[in-house]
Amino acid sequence: MRQRIVRLALVGGVFLLALILLPAACGGGRTVAGGPDVPRSTGPATRLNVPPGYRADRGWEVVGAGPDYAVSHTTGRLAYLEAAPDHRYRLRTLDTETGRSAWSGEAWRPPDPRNFPKLLTVDKDDRQFFVTWSYGKTGIGPEPSGAFVSLDVYDVVDGKRRRVEVPWAGAPVVTATGPGIVITDGGANSAVVDPVSGEVSDTAASAVTYPKGCAACKRLTEVRGQTSKGLLLSGAREFWVEGGWFSRRTAPKGADAGTGVPTSVTPGLILAKWQLAKKSKRAATHQLWTVHDAESGKPVVSVECRTPAMEPGRYPQAAVSPSGDYLIAGNLAFDLKAKKGFCFEKDGGSPLLTFASVTDGGIAYGATTVRDADEALNGGGAGPVTMSFATGDIEELPPNTRLPEVETSGVGVFRWTDGRNRLHLLGHPRVG
Repeated sequence: MRQRIVRLALVGGVFLLALILLPAACGGGRTVAGGPDVPRSTGPATRLNVPPGYRADRGWEVVGAGPDYAVSHTTGRLAYLEAAPDHRYRLRTLDTETGRSAWSGEAWRPPDPRNFPKLLTVDKDDRQFFVTWSYGKTGIGPEPSGAFVSLDVYDVVDGKRRRVEVPWAGAPVVTATGPGIVITDGGANSAVVDPVSGEVSDTAASAVTYPKGCAACKRLTEVRGQTSKGLLLSGAREFWVEGGWFSRRTAPKGADAGTGVPTSVTPGLILAKWQLAKKSKRAATHQLWTVHDAESGKPVVSVECRTPAMEPGRYPQAAVSPSGDYLIAGNLAFDLKAKKGFCFEKDGGSPLLTFASVTDGGIAYGATTVRDADEALNGGGAGPVTMSFATGDIEELPPNTRLPEVETSGVGVFRWTDGRNRLHLLGHPRVG
């Protein structure tokens, strides 16, 4: 794959504008800071150095948001948490295209008010929900009895809320890759919460069913997510959906069928690593990375790469464009529509870069010499880069360029922390 690098001219870094500029486009250039919109200047007060495809002088800004946020691509809304008096928290939403406030939830107190609750998005029955969750216990003392996961499920459209509390001992892992909210212990014990009804379905590790003849499935068994067919699980090797498909039967062409390991799961898609068939010429030096359809287990697109760093469930972490046409993970990139895979690595096999986000226009953003996507988004590494799926070319961006974490409704969402340790979320519209 051609990997031509084009250097762009250096432009300014981060600076602040006084609020004395003319009224703006893109939602009137609004700042949201723990309350209703405040009409203000041309674009956000915080001026980031953003990639050339975005208007740094237009957009909106949220000051003092919690560490997590969630985006609904179907409605164009962004949800974020803010601290409220008396150790409470409130969920607020805004329209990403205009920056104007949408609905806000009532303030509530989580079981452990010392930390911001987590935030995610889940879809079921053509409805979408923002979900906040936190973990704690009732009463006092060191005993784990009384511990539970508290979830507040909000309808994305109107903010209608449902509270669900699930008894849970031990640190939970909460995900939403299918039609339900999945709680696990990092192993095979799980509970699934229906976001529409609030119904909770528990599955103990002892009740998990395994594919016939798969000894590796019974070692290091872990619930990885959910599909409409059932729970998605993996073992030391191989993965499956209970009562559904089994990876050994849906292995990609050229792979050793008994070696599949899922590394990342997103709604509807699974990224898995496979050993090449033993007779393959590159079996000793390369692996096969494949995107699978989560409903059927069938391969969508594959690419051979040497040995990218991998920690199942964490790295490489996949991100998908809003349309679902592109997927990036680590130094891997996949055009799902054109069925093309890209592996960006140096001659010795080490990753050339790490991707962090991708847009519907087929533009991926990342950085070189970083450990993961989070470090790239936080401005780490030797330098930010952009890659075009149309050409496969990589362009170096100025060293102080901030990368979009996601793009929705034609607006890139950026994150920045100021000297007072306040998190800023900024929305900048794409040029044209």
